[in-house]
Amino acid sequence: MNALLGWSAAAVFGLAGGIAVGSGMVAFLLVLDIIPRLLQISRAMNRIRSCEIAVITGSLTFTVLDFMDWHLSAPLWWTGFFGLFAGAFVGMLSAALTEIINVLPVLAKRVGVASHMVWLLMAMILGKVLGSLFEWFIY
Repeated sequence: MNALLGWSAAAVFGLAGGIAVGSGMVAFLLVLDIIPRLLQISRAMNRIRSCEIAVITGSLTFTVLDFMDWHLSAPLWWTGFFGLFAGAFVGMLSAALTEIINVLPVLAKRVGVASHMVWLLMAMILGKVLGSLFEWFIY
């Protein structure tokens, strides 16, 4: 009975965590218009649908690969090829975010938690630190 309760609790917490992270990712992409802004910077607005499909497909694929603990045995030069594209994406993403650097105050005003901005930032920082420590030391 205790094992069933433990597995049920793990499933509920895992599902709740996945929904929270997924909702945050969707809110990040939708509220900030990250994908359209990236395509505007790269002058590729005619490919917006394919870029959205690529982001969704990549997120789902790498989530499944992470859960399955699969390893890709490929030539070493693939690492550089993948790293080049990943670096280009991160660079364009950071370029788009620098233009909207005041996103947290704007988002806090829209949601109505502007008076609690310090607590919001501290919760984000503490969550990131505790999550990283959990990943490094326990998992």
